[in-house]
Amino acid sequence: MKHTFCLRKPKDVKETLIVFSCYFKNEKKQFKYSIRKSILPDHWDFENKKPKNKGKNISKDQKGITKRINEYTDAFEEMHSRCEMSKTEFTSQLLKEHLDKTFNNLTLSQTSFFEVYDKFTEEKIKRKEWKHSTIKRYKNIKNLLQEFEKVKKYKLTFSKINNTFYTEFIDFCYEYKDHYTNTFNRNLGLFKTFMFWALKKEHTYNNKFVDFKKPKRVLTREEALSFEDIKALYNFTCEDERLNKIKDVFIFQCLTGMRYGELKRVNKRTINNNGCVILKEEKDSSKPTREIPLVSISRSILEKYNYELPLISNQKQNDYIKDILKEAGFTNEVEYTRTKGVEQKIFIKPFYKRISTHTARRTFITIMRNKGIADKTIMSISGHKDLKTFNMYHQVDNNAKIDAVKSVFENFTTDNV
Repeated sequence: MKHTFCLRKPKDVKETLIVFSCYFKNEKKQFKYSIRKSILPDHWDFENKKPKNKGKNISKDQKGITKRINEYTDAFEEMHSRCEMSKTEFTSQLLKEHLDKTFNNLTLSQTSFFEVYDKFTEEKIKRKEWKHSTIKRYKNIKNLLQEFEKVKKYKLTFSKINNTFYTEFIDFCYEYKDHYTNTFNRNLGLFKTFMFWALKKEHTYNNKFVDFKKPKRVLTREEALSFEDIKALYNFTCEDERLNKIKDVFIFQCLTGMRYGELKRVNKRTINNNGCVILKEEKDSSKPTREIPLVSISRSILEKYNYELPLISNQKQNDYIKDILKEAGFTNEVEYTRTKGVEQKIFIKPFYKRISTHTARRTFITIMRNKGIADKTIMSISGHKDLKTFNMYHQVDNNAKIDAVKSVFENFTTDNV
């Protein structure tokens, strides 16, 4: 089995690390390991894979580097021979452990998994690369991994992020946490983003996580109100005046397709002469400013509250919306499914219990699409630029299905057979 030495950044003008490298055919893996020595690329003999020993460009540490390279060659051959004699498979993990022990390269293991995770989040936050919602997601992933350690009694280190970890993590998420496929897909994606960062920053050389497969996201049925439902809800008066305010905000969302978090930015200054709300995208600053048309009802709601909607926390808004719809008679039972891997479970709940602030956004998109409005037009209002994500918001209601079938088969008679 051959090995070689190369530079971490061969085109750099500054000193760069020298890396030991070999290929494990059975693992289909290129193994790389820093020898903890640096050299200027001008001082490196790229043809013979070693420091230059002739001419002007000779490193001051040429002898020390050459000695270290020979030591790594000896350690590699020693471990390879040992495995051959004991008829043990020579793996990248065995070689890494042997090199760690031989050269006392314990810095990776001395820095704990979660200390590195904290460095990762700290860097992203300081560089202003994450929004508040993203910071919250990664904090949740840390909590999830710490809980995994306790429940599974599986101490997390970079060397133990392997197939066993992947299997146990899947079981923990699905069985212990009762997560469904879409939640697991998102969490595994965030975890792998951290691992790629740790690999790039050389906190680990273990890249087995690359093979962790995210399950495909599942398009699950979510509820949406019909146009008639919105009119019925608008004409319904709650006994509690506080609930009427919450109802008005929900209807405003249904008529504009705005996210609940965006409503706080609506005021007189954001309304242009065409009667549109001018909204700069909050979740993605690269997206263009949106113009969201107002109709008579949405405009009257704004005027009712002097262009400052009576907002409360998203969680409380979700709770009260359910109370409002229950009081308004939206109590019919609906069936929906949730997926874990290949398993699918069926649930039945009253309609009002399936409603949240996000339902309003889904309602807007569904009604607009069912009315034949072009996707491009709707997306320019809702702020979607990814059609795949946009499609997840569209729920075909029963009336649309009935109308579609009737338009094709209603004139069918036995006389035509």
